[in-house]
Amino acid sequence: MPGKTKIRRIPSLQEISPEEWNLLGDPENPFSNHEFLHSLELSSCVGGRTSWHPEYWVAEDENGIHSSLPFYHKYDSYGEYIFDHSWANFFSQNGLSYYPKGLVAYPFTPVNGKKIFRRNNVSADEALDILLPPLLENAKTEGLSSIHFLFLEEEEAIALERRGFATRITHQFHWKNRGYTGFENFLGDFRSKKRIQIKKERETIKESGIQILCKEGKDISEQDMDCIYSFYTETYSRKWGSPYLNRKFFKIILEKFSQNLVLFLAKKDGDTIGGTFNLKKGKKLYGRYWGSSGHYPFLHFECCYYSPIEYAIKNGFEIFEAGAQGEQKFLRGFPAVPTYSSHFIFHDQARNAIERFLESERMHMQEMIRETNLSSPLKDEAPRGESEYQ
Repeated sequence: MPGKTKIRRIPSLQEISPEEWNLLGDPENPFSNHEFLHSLELSSCVGGRTSWHPEYWVAEDENGIHSSLPFYHKYDSYGEYIFDHSWANFFSQNGLSYYPKGLVAYPFTPVNGKKIFRRNNVSADEALDILLPPLLENAKTEGLSSIHFLFLEEEEAIALERRGFATRITHQFHWKNRGYTGFENFLGDFRSKKRIQIKKERETIKESGIQILCKEGKDISEQDMDCIYSFYTETYSRKWGSPYLNRKFFKIILEKFSQNLVLFLAKKDGDTIGGTFNLKKGKKLYGRYWGSSGHYPFLHFECCYYSPIEYAIKNGFEIFEAGAQGEQKFLRGFPAVPTYSSHFIFHDQARNAIERFLESERMHMQEMIRETNLSSPLKDEAPRGESEYQ
């Protein structure tokens, strides 16, 4: 098959139909969809003057697209959520250039999932055998310092490690549906003190006159998205600086991808005072952006955790990923889980130093995940963090 496969590098998903691209992506992850990635292009959130320059790699055989990679030339380390600024500093201190580098990722989106896109009958190994050698050769020729695959499935990280990549383990906090019949049933999994606290937090929201509305699909209006965008920009300006996404992105994503959108909007006295932007696909729900027009006690927990969990239980979702960071998530029933990224550094000295660091970090991270889950507020949460990387 490799001999019959043609490889293309394309600067835009405009050159591939959504139907073709989506056959390869993650059945549980909306961020792999053509609609999401192309919306980033159309809104100029990637390409142009940004630090994300798309160059999708596509392998085709006699049956159509065989496999692909959402690849980007990256000119800084922002919007990635796998922090490598210390690596860039190491390069600089040794008179080397870290940027540009190569990235296989969903831009601005720290969620786990398939990054080596391929047909159902194609393994990660088969796709890498075709795509990886020319990708590495081209990256070295073009002067990229390194190639990074972010937030992978574990099997993808293992396949890349067999090909010389170093694995990095970080962690997030994910909610898992244990067959709950409702939110009260979920609360029954908590130790009594935390269960009482969560009930009080939800009661405070009701007593304050705030209503939480769930809107999805075609029920979402442009006005709703305007509210979400204003909350998103306010949160970013307050915490992190300039937002990565613009108003045009929110408009396009509503037009192209409404069937995968879920909003939780907080209303008080007829006004929308806060809310969250979520996406769904398969049996997974993903929380992405949150904000409010003022300070309302416990509103963040209600919009970002409790209402989405209630929705997930009602609709049979198995996993709810509520984004990066996480002590507050952990205390509300989100156990720590490992996340995987893979890294190949072209410079020998730098590669050796970074690989030694990653080996030590992996051991520490696995122990940290295990120790964290031992103190879970959930009564029967087993230690996690076991993987192939011992």
